[in-house]
Amino acid sequence: MASKFAYQLEPEKFILSHGLNGEWTAEPAIKMSGAKIISGTAVAKSIREELRNEVTAMSKQLADFVPGLRIVQVGGREDSNVYIRMKIKAATEIGIDAAHVQLPRSITEVELLDKINDLNEDPRVHGIIVQMPLDCDTPIDSHRITDAVSPEKDVDGLHTVNEGRLAIGDLGGFLPCTPWGCLELIRRSGVEIAGARAVVLGRSKIVGTPAAELLKWANATVTVCHSKTRNLEEITRSADILVVGIGVAEMVKGSWIKPGAVVIDCGINVKPDASKASGSKLVGDVDYAEALQVAGHLTPVPGGVGPMTVAMLMKNTVRSAARFLERLAKSQWALQTLPLKPQRPVPSDIVIARAQKPKDIAVLAKEIGLEAREVSLYGNKKAKISLSVLERLKDKEVGHYVVVAGMTPTPLGEGKTTTLMGLVQALGAHKLRNTMAALRQPSQGPTFGIKGGAAGGGYAQVIPMEEFNLHLTGDIHAVSAANNLLAAQLDTRIFHENTQKDKALYDRLVPAIKGQRKFSPIQLRRLQKLGITKTDPDTLTADEYGPFARLDIDPDTIMWERVVDINDRYLRTITVGQSPTEKGISRETRFSISVASEIMAVLALSRSLEDMKQRLADMVVAFDKRGKPVTADDLGVTGALAVLLKDALEPNLMQSLEGTPVLVHAGPFANIAHGCNSIIADEVGLKLVGKNGFVCTEAGFGSDIGMEKFCNIKCRTSGRKPNAMVLVATVRAIKMHGGGAPVTPGAPLNKQYTEENLELVQKGLPNLLQHIENGKAFGMPVVVSLNAHSADTPAEHELVKKAALEAGAFAAVVSTHWADGGAGAVQLADAVIKACEQGNQFRLLYDLELPLVDKMNKIATTMYGAGKVVLSPAAEEKVKRLTDAGFGNLPICMSKVSGSFTGDAKIKGAPKGFTLDVEDVYVSAGAGFVVAMCGEVTKMPGLPTRPAIYDIDLNTETGEIEGLF
Repeated sequence: MASKFAYQLEPEKFILSHGLNGEWTAEPAIKMSGAKIISGTAVAKSIREELRNEVTAMSKQLADFVPGLRIVQVGGREDSNVYIRMKIKAATEIGIDAAHVQLPRSITEVELLDKINDLNEDPRVHGIIVQMPLDCDTPIDSHRITDAVSPEKDVDGLHTVNEGRLAIGDLGGFLPCTPWGCLELIRRSGVEIAGARAVVLGRSKIVGTPAAELLKWANATVTVCHSKTRNLEEITRSADILVVGIGVAEMVKGSWIKPGAVVIDCGINVKPDASKASGSKLVGDVDYAEALQVAGHLTPVPGGVGPMTVAMLMKNTVRSAARFLERLAKSQWALQTLPLKPQRPVPSDIVIARAQKPKDIAVLAKEIGLEAREVSLYGNKKAKISLSVLERLKDKEVGHYVVVAGMTPTPLGEGKTTTLMGLVQALGAHKLRNTMAALRQPSQGPTFGIKGGAAGGGYAQVIPMEEFNLHLTGDIHAVSAANNLLAAQLDTRIFHENTQKDKALYDRLVPAIKGQRKFSPIQLRRLQKLGITKTDPDTLTADEYGPFARLDIDPDTIMWERVVDINDRYLRTITVGQSPTEKGISRETRFSISVASEIMAVLALSRSLEDMKQRLADMVVAFDKRGKPVTADDLGVTGALAVLLKDALEPNLMQSLEGTPVLVHAGPFANIAHGCNSIIADEVGLKLVGKNGFVCTEAGFGSDIGMEKFCNIKCRTSGRKPNAMVLVATVRAIKMHGGGAPVTPGAPLNKQYTEENLELVQKGLPNLLQHIENGKAFGMPVVVSLNAHSADTPAEHELVKKAALEAGAFAAVVSTHWADGGAGAVQLADAVIKACEQGNQFRLLYDLELPLVDKMNKIATTMYGAGKVVLSPAAEEKVKRLTDAGFGNLPICMSKVSGSFTGDAKIKGAPKGFTLDVEDVYVSAGAGFVVAMCGEVTKMPGLPTRPAIYDIDLNTETGEIEGLF
């Protein structure tokens, strides 16, 4: 065939050539002026300079970002050490963080696989290579090891997945370094590969086979030769491009090479050479001296392919790091949503939930940008998210923050959670925005009582709903255990102080262990609090070990109660210490439901493990006989509480009916705490959704309770500013506040609620308008979502929408998400998107420097429409005590009924100028707020005459829970 290369010809000289067809032919001999040397050293240097610029650009894209490479070596072969040093030197020159992970020869295959898995899950590592051969004492399958490296970090290009991608022409994976380096050398020689005839001598997994694939996909016509190939010399002499990796020193002679061909020598062999000081020299698989006279382009050995292998390894590492950055910066999730097929009439919640098969939670986690190491799977439908994701995404911009609250509800509820779920399904599955719901975990009390679950309803809910409403991942149980451990330690400490002398008590608190006494870290903090600087237990005097050992708790001031996560009215008041072993030291106390524990509020308001630990330490359980607060840290229990709660601080990942992500975390009681999910869950969500995404969260009860605390307590603590408020309303609730008949769960609705009654709607509107004003008081645009019921009429909807807009609502829309899923909340989603585009004008309601009573007045007059707050004498005394103790600058958590703006649940509508009575005041120092009790609030609900228990059963044949909803 006609050659593409330019030669110097001497036509009078010929050579005989044995063709592939078996015939001999005479061809003109060619006299070369000498092959052009392709310097791999020079090309590799150029590539390293290019990569250095890329790495510099990465650090500008993300501060302090450095590509990471880990070179795993088993044993310590010196030849391997030479290669490793070369790689680390090249990486350092480029700006790659390269580390040599040297493992002992005694390592087992399981241990090596564990180490590789750790590197796979480390986000600081973008490239992993395992130096071969493995120098080990135990049998290890090297193929299994190379395949254990994640394909996304396999910068050697040896993983079966990357090999397979290359085989089918998918060059988006990692290319094997030596063959890729060969291809790069050919390209940089200026020779055109497309259409050329290429011969690859050698078929190894490392060089020959992948080199042939690369050349094929570069449009060369490729022949692969090996030790069994016949007519080898004739085949190689037909090649425009000859790649040699046969492993035999100087096997390929000049007569094997087509004049003017490009010859890439991948071999490296040691040959005796007396002229060298070492007594040997390195040679390739090609006879360099002969090839130099025939080839058009030739790589030397050393200095040819070798430096390119290292250069391409670095190129793969930088490519991997770039992909990591790209994923980090990627704004749009690759979310596969789940289709809905709404039925008519709408089935029960449980039937709808079971008809939808959830995605594997690991798949969802990957879709929303979580790394495998950041996800702990609890089965395949729920998972915990590691707090390390916040460190990884610390520089990422956050999304829009939306709070969903309600008007003053009826006893049937107005569908806040259902609206929240409909909104996130509309935003995520229909508007294709990165969107995360952030919900509280429901308590088992209402689940087995009368209210039922809190997963939403209809075609707008969290799935699987049974797992959501029951144990989930055990967070509430962890809170219960921690709370009751503290209660046990509290009573135990009182018992031991009452039954021991100071010295005996001190000796038991600081015992000699193996002849040595020392204070634990928490005891050293106790000494510091007392102003004692000594650290040797034997040096304390009688005047010092007495105050250290004795807390002198006043039993009448104890605020800490035991908890259980079920409704049990007979635990509302109990007596503890009646056993004869307690020596008559008994007291009256009570149980609360678990979500009423201050520890639950601490969990929800903590920003990190360290912050949670400090909040636990600060919790005030009682006062001593001198009026000083006694904390959990004084009782020595802080570290133990933190251990019980460390996993509970991680938010839980679930999904909606349409496959959009849902974070479920914490569930503080909305009366005596702030009634919101956790700060950490919201923060994780805001980082994951990114700049243009949405995190929609719910505040318990109406805007006067949940939303006010969300802003003044939760957002004050987190520093986040919500962009908009969604106010959930129903015609039914508005009619009730207009004077409609009482609404009773389980009883038929009065016809006032099932027939059009515009007059009743008009009378009830002031309640809705007060809630709109509440949102505006914080500077938030208010989007009213009218949760449509089948008995509503268009005229009633129009009346409500018109009044809401005239009162200053940003938008007012009718939503049908219960019946239609996300499709029924698209109009709501559009309104929320537009509201968030208005610019954030959020502001808090009061400054912390205000006295406690002034803060109470500010909340009551602004949020409730009250005229003033009046404290009982006991409450006034406690305000003074708390102020003197240093708690006067904390925010206020108002505890009042949810069914009215007033302290009386029977008063509906939106009364003005009333007096709000505060009966009691106490501090939740760990949570960081002061609770003002406006009337009696039961922290331990009771079961009704016919609780939901009667309907709940387990089908032992299918394993399904029946009758839950």
